[in-house]
Amino acid sequence: MDARTPQPANRQRNPMFRTKSVEQSILDTEEPEHALRKSLSALDLTVFGVGVIIGTGIFVLTGQVARTYAGPAVALSFVAAGVVCALAALCYAEFASTVPVAGSAYTFSYASIGELPAWIIGWDLVLELALGCAVVAVGWSGYIRLLLDTGGIQLPHALTGIADGGDFDLLAFLLVLVITGVLVAGMKLSARVTSLIVAIKVTVVLIVIIAGVFYINGDNYTPFLPAAQRATGASSGLGAPLIQLIFGYKPTTFGVWGIFTAAAVVFFAFIGFDIVATAAEETKNPERDVPLGILGSLAICTVLYVAVSVVVTGMQKYTQLAVDAPLADAFKVNHAPVWSGVISFGAAVGLTSVCMILLIGQSRVFFAMSRDGLLPRFFSQVHPRFGTPYRSILLLGLLVAVVAGFTSIAELSELVNIGTLFAFVVVAIGVVVLRRTRPDLPRAFTTPWVPLVPVLSVLASLWLMLNLPAETWLRFAIWMVAGFGLYFAYGQRRSRVGLRG
Repeated sequence: MDARTPQPANRQRNPMFRTKSVEQSILDTEEPEHALRKSLSALDLTVFGVGVIIGTGIFVLTGQVARTYAGPAVALSFVAAGVVCALAALCYAEFASTVPVAGSAYTFSYASIGELPAWIIGWDLVLELALGCAVVAVGWSGYIRLLLDTGGIQLPHALTGIADGGDFDLLAFLLVLVITGVLVAGMKLSARVTSLIVAIKVTVVLIVIIAGVFYINGDNYTPFLPAAQRATGASSGLGAPLIQLIFGYKPTTFGVWGIFTAAAVVFFAFIGFDIVATAAEETKNPERDVPLGILGSLAICTVLYVAVSVVVTGMQKYTQLAVDAPLADAFKVNHAPVWSGVISFGAAVGLTSVCMILLIGQSRVFFAMSRDGLLPRFFSQVHPRFGTPYRSILLLGLLVAVVAGFTSIAELSELVNIGTLFAFVVVAIGVVVLRRTRPDLPRAFTTPWVPLVPVLSVLASLWLMLNLPAETWLRFAIWMVAGFGLYFAYGQRRSRVGLRG
């Protein structure tokens, strides 16, 4: 069957679970006023993936979890987290090659599970990526202020951000506005800027790894797997992990189980590879290039994370690693302070690309929902010259800039984590459902061992979600309730699938 031949929407007695056929999704991408320009290659997508995955986590998180949870065995924790991500990545790769349409998990769930689940996941992604971009922009601002202070330049206190006692984070606000302008100007320009930033960032990471090797002391690896012990200072009430409140489970540190406890923490350093799927519609050969971009970026980042963890635990005893900046501190302890500046520079540069790619992903999800009528169609208009969803980009860029400039949202950052894991669950389920409902679809890439791999992906994601604080679940539930209200008040009645039916 020709994938370009429109197929009717799946007739469901309950309109909330009507599906949008893959064929219709692809046809909608060819509407002149709503068609994104195809300009990306497999290399561009891999760069996007690496650019968003590698942030400050590679310089900070590695030492923190080594000291708190796993010791030198934190390298194995990164491997375990990489395997969990690989399970989800295989599911994303099949969907993105089968349904090469903007929107990522939103589009995938619309084609497999139904309209309401698609809306919920899209609503979830809009929040997740907006908060992620704002949090990253605020973090970038902090690194830039440190670099400016080193050079004797200080911003007025009122412009240093809410978290530092100021009134307005000028640097974070301006960063998002500049990135918004670059994204409006075209996806290829965005890819070129990102490529340059990622090249600098990866070079800094490699330099740090290579330089750190010369300061490794083999005695610091003993014991490689410290003896297990009960976690101390555990949170209580809504601040405690949900699994602790439900089952009375209390996490352990070190030992074999400490490796997996650490994996639940370092997993969040991998978040971002799924953003590659949002660019499927703008890829020249999505059937081949999107799976390569998703799996390639994940493989590269896993290797870099493992290498950094091996180096930092070899440079300094895990019990002595600093909490805030362990890698930079390890160089100071070894009388090499110049590398601390290099690390700060690499982190600042790295966060720029993270912020850019998160905003790309958010605008594409918003654009796809708008094109389907679940949000106002006004925002799915594509710029006649640049071929970008400029109205969506401008709206979201301005909102994120305001959030980054005027609010302190560190306590909301874990919503990014639960939102991503929720998307992983939905995509894994969608793969199994679409295999059963549309076995005839041509699939350039197929997830191996279905349904085993999707089931393992769901279980692993749920486990990590249960390890998040109960207050994060509460905030997530509030956002979802608001999403239900908006869907029934607007989206359900204006859905193009519903109107066609």
